[in-house]
Amino acid sequence: MSANLKFSEERLMKVLLAPVISEKATFVAEKNEQVVFLIMPDATKLEVKAAVELLFKVEVESVQVANRQGKKKRSGKFNGRRNHTRRAFVCLKPGQEINFTEEAK
Repeated sequence: MSANLKFSEERLMKVLLAPVISEKATFVAEKNEQVVFLIMPDATKLEVKAAVELLFKVEVESVQVANRQGKKKRSGKFNGRRNHTRRAFVCLKPGQEINFTEEAK
């Protein structure tokens, strides 16, 4: 857990915004043993790894990050768009598991 020493614990608590619970995230979780999180726009892979290991007490094998552009939407004559999001696909080491229903207690 040497990665935790590089970052302040306060910063790591803010890196992960929420787990993504969707059809695609569930499919990825079952097939590849990965968990999907919404993360801060300026978070790095190393920060995400350290944050997941700190918060959930699991070992992380790898992290992939995807930037998702906000959809363009229109309301009447006004154009707008939803906010951009950044997602982290966290691959856990074999035998590791994150149970969100148990962590909430």
